[in-house]
Amino acid sequence: MTATGNGLHVLLIEDNPGDARLIREMFRDAEELTRRIDPDDEDAEPPTVDHETRLEDGLAAAAERPVDVILLDLNLPDSAGLETLATVDERIEETPIVVLTGVSDQLTGIEAIERGAQDYLVKDEVTSALLVRSIHHAIERSHQQRERARRREELASLNRLNRIGQEIAHAVITTDTREALEQAVCDRLAAADAYRFAWIGAVSRGGQQVIPRVAAGVEEGYLDEITITIDDSATAKGPTGQAVDSGEVHVVDDVFEDPDFEPWREAAETRGYRSTAAIPVAHEELLYGVLNVYAPEAGSFGEREREVLGRMGDVVGHAIAALERKAALVSDEALELEFQVDGFASPLVELTAGEEAEIRFDRLIRSEEALLIYGAVEGVGPDEFRATAEEFGLVEDVRVLSPGSEAYDVELRADREIPLFESIATHGGRVTSARMADGELRIVVELPRRGNTGAVIESVEDVCEDASYVAQRTVEREDARVPDQATLEAKLTEKQREALETAVYAGYFDWPRQTTGEEVAERLGIAPATFTQHLRAAEDKIFDAMLAERGEGAEDEPTAR
Repeated sequence: MTATGNGLHVLLIEDNPGDARLIREMFRDAEELTRRIDPDDEDAEPPTVDHETRLEDGLAAAAERPVDVILLDLNLPDSAGLETLATVDERIEETPIVVLTGVSDQLTGIEAIERGAQDYLVKDEVTSALLVRSIHHAIERSHQQRERARRREELASLNRLNRIGQEIAHAVITTDTREALEQAVCDRLAAADAYRFAWIGAVSRGGQQVIPRVAAGVEEGYLDEITITIDDSATAKGPTGQAVDSGEVHVVDDVFEDPDFEPWREAAETRGYRSTAAIPVAHEELLYGVLNVYAPEAGSFGEREREVLGRMGDVVGHAIAALERKAALVSDEALELEFQVDGFASPLVELTAGEEAEIRFDRLIRSEEALLIYGAVEGVGPDEFRATAEEFGLVEDVRVLSPGSEAYDVELRADREIPLFESIATHGGRVTSARMADGELRIVVELPRRGNTGAVIESVEDVCEDASYVAQRTVEREDARVPDQATLEAKLTEKQREALETAVYAGYFDWPRQTTGEEVAERLGIAPATFTQHLRAAEDKIFDAMLAERGEGAEDEPTAR
């Protein structure tokens, strides 16, 4: 294949007009040379010959457009001898050079080959057939040399990555925390000569921005200056955003040529990197973050290197999952999964398309009679919110719990099952919050520490085809003074828990009281006396647990002197 893909281009640097004219004549009937170089070229034409008489003019011509081969006279008006070859070889990389010599300069021609030329031709002895054969062999040898060099570089790169992989595998075995593991990965990659720096980021909670977690080799301020998102903006089209979206390794071979890298090009020039790779850190469809690696040279991440880095991301993701499972066994932790859901509750979501508008649902309480949803609304008038919520269809009743035209608390009652929530509950999960802002809906699902995350993700995507999994987090529920949630929930009956939660989020304990006991009982479908009985029983159990916990831990508390 030729350098331009459009015929064979020859650069002749020769100051003797007669020799130049003779070589041009030889090329006129040399369609065979083009067919030899590019067998796929069905319309082979004679090579195109650009002629220059001075070295600097020849170098300028080669810089303007690619050439396939250079025919070089060593003795020119502005350069002489092997110094001419050295200059061309240094300034025009990877282009094969055939040296033109006189009869008395054959030893120089041989030395030229030793110094990088592919061949030499004696001007008085050259024929058209010899010229064709010499150029063909020069181009082929140059291609083979470049291919061998490429393979050597690829092998060295793979050996380097394998060593890094072994050290990361050691870190996987020896580190006890996710942060320590992620830091070890970045440290080892940044220490490699082939890379400039590395960092790992994760999708922010409730947002669409990738936030750095750990880094190594990064100049101070860089990660604060850049913005990377996973929305539809320009800052989501880079390698990190695409890696999050596709779940696959994404590479930019040259940050100065890739149009999608425009938002970070100035930062790249300042920090001296030319190529970058973004590697998803994931396990079993759960994305823990994205590993970003930067290199000073363009094209630093070949196909096989991408495969190795991809496997590295899988190993680290598996290790993080194992660390979190281990942590779950020794601490009171829950797992949170975050989803972006399109096409669900659209009328309500559309209310938040304007600036400063937000709808949050912070508590969902399921009883035998209904689903009660408590939250807050900002930037949407109460009448408009109430009308739109009722238009939603699944909501039977809407109450504004606190006064205010711009920000207020609300209660929604749904007498029918909501398929999305029921599907999640089937797999042991529950929706703990939902946030509507900027015309988008995000929901957070909480699972037991040993919950089946894959089944929950699949169930959400089955019910809402346009739902997409965004992030996973673990939530610590330990408190040194208050019994953990698991302990409290084990003490309460289901009826007591429903009564207590509904009372809290309906504003029963607020002052002034937002909801009366009769109203809470009505929403739960029970008699006021029954509500009071459940509530008092729950309060007794909670206070008993708190006092017991404090009593048991009294020996560990500091003593006042």
